[in-house]
Amino acid sequence: MAQSTAPALQLEISNKQILKIALPISLALLVPQINFITNNIFLGGLGEQELGTAGLTGVYYLIFGAIGFGLNNGLQALIARRAGENRVDEIGKLFSQGVRIAMIIAAIGILLTWFVAPMVLRMSLSDEHVQQQSISFLKIRIWGLPFLYIYQMRNALLVGTNQSKFLVIGTLAETVANVFFDYTLIYGKLGFPELGFNGAAIASVIAEATGMFVVFLVIHYNGISKRFSLYKHFKYIPDVSKLIFVQSSPLIFQHAISILAWVFFYVLVERHGFHSGQANRDLAISNTMRNLFGLFGVFTWAFAATSNTMVSNIIGQGKKERVIEVIHKIVRISTTFAVIICILLNLFPGVFLLIYGQGPEFVQSAIPVVRVVAVAMVLQSFSTIWLNAVTGTGNTTINLGIEAITIIVYCIYCFIVLEWLKLPISIGWMSEWLYWICLFALSFLYIRSGRWKKKVI
Repeated sequence: MAQSTAPALQLEISNKQILKIALPISLALLVPQINFITNNIFLGGLGEQELGTAGLTGVYYLIFGAIGFGLNNGLQALIARRAGENRVDEIGKLFSQGVRIAMIIAAIGILLTWFVAPMVLRMSLSDEHVQQQSISFLKIRIWGLPFLYIYQMRNALLVGTNQSKFLVIGTLAETVANVFFDYTLIYGKLGFPELGFNGAAIASVIAEATGMFVVFLVIHYNGISKRFSLYKHFKYIPDVSKLIFVQSSPLIFQHAISILAWVFFYVLVERHGFHSGQANRDLAISNTMRNLFGLFGVFTWAFAATSNTMVSNIIGQGKKERVIEVIHKIVRISTTFAVIICILLNLFPGVFLLIYGQGPEFVQSAIPVVRVVAVAMVLQSFSTIWLNAVTGTGNTTINLGIEAITIIVYCIYCFIVLEWLKLPISIGWMSEWLYWICLFALSFLYIRSGRWKKKVI
């Protein structure tokens, strides 16, 4: 019965198909961003320093989240390719072996956080209290990694098989759990212990576990696990695992160095603020900007995931000549959303900032940075579509090369502006303009070259 009502695996080339895939993804991506913002709103009630430290710890966790996202993107492209080829029997094998690889990476991430990260943070940060607060938080927060990774593998399965509508259910469950436990554990409400800053870490771990559990109930109830034989292939399959690793490892490194560059940026912001006497203010502003990117960038990332899936699926159908047509359709929709958001943020920049409850001085300091970020989001809206189209072609080593070149340029700019010239952080945030322009130029040139047409995965 489940199979008879299952959606077609081969995708059409139309705006309706793009929106059918992207809108559920955007809702699913919106929920974790609401979780981030919820954490920061509650932590903002503890003080500006806690809000700033949350930025550092959040970006650190994002490094491992980005590694999982890289694995997710590689797996998604493979699943979409098999869906385009209508090879249903291979999809369950890809999913199961992807989960095995994810659990190994999660174990490595936990060990690094407990035994290596404390030394790195002590050497990098100037404020001793921020050091200790960050280390204590991360040793708790990192235990959510296995749940997050399984959750991301589920995303690859559902998006790659044209069933993105089921993404929303698990993320809603995660949000409800996150808000409830943030409120009760940070402030000690409803009989729960008052854990302060670390309460947010425990709340996030519980929320990720809840989301993962609900998602697997949904997959089981809708017959998806039976259709793709998800639980029959957990035994190590060398050729499938090798294929996933070969396709995903460049993307893992790509996303990891991208977030590492963001950590570098945050460290420079902390040092910049420390020397100017407003480290907490600069960090807190930068943290809200990360939330801004996350909240309003969900549409862009949803269309990016759609680009990956549709390009790979269309190639699997043998329609390589229509790839650029697909990209252009997705870019037009994605950029339209981003321009609308940019206009709204420039017209009402203070509205978003007021939810953090930091007062008028904080808002006035942050408004110039909001305007910079709003423009960056427009650049991101088409750049990331082209970059994910490269992922969809299967030549993921090109993704890594594009990211590496761009990150070098980005880091040089950040160091000169913040550490050497000590210019305002609004100028430092213009590094995002440079980043997205470089990504677009290199991705566009590769796709237009047509060299990807010979790649087989």
